[in-house]
Amino acid sequence: MTESRPNNPLKVTSPALRGLLYVVGILSVILGVLGIFLPLLPTTCFLLLAAACFVRSSDRLYNWLVNHPKLGVYIEGYLNGRGIPRKAKYYTLFMLWATMSITLYIVPLLPVRILLALIAVGVSIYIWRMPDLCEEHKTSLKGQSE
Repeated sequence: MTESRPNNPLKVTSPALRGLLYVVGILSVILGVLGIFLPLLPTTCFLLLAAACFVRSSDRLYNWLVNHPKLGVYIEGYLNGRGIPRKAKYYTLFMLWATMSITLYIVPLLPVRILLALIAVGVSIYIWRMPDLCEEHKTSLKGQSE
């Protein structure tokens, strides 16, 4: 049983980079699972980061994550264009603007502050415009993955 798919154009060939992506993916899954229990830690963002790392480093872990009965629902909703849960949007936007506010306060250069603020606005618009993954979609996604 091989771990690589021949038709995966995203697969990284460098062993060092694959290892780094693997480690970042594992840490992202851990943070995502912690986010389920800790109210200020976003779950979906970390799981999407883990999926992005695994699709480039480990087909086995990517398939495990997207087919996971609990964690895979959010990732599958995003990948299928159905959206992310509204709660995840709120957490993401809150964390984005909390960290951005601190960063804007610390950074002394006005052009960098403006650039960071514009990036934050762009990311916020992108996240806000994503569809809400409501309970019925989560249920139907779960039924499809079984």
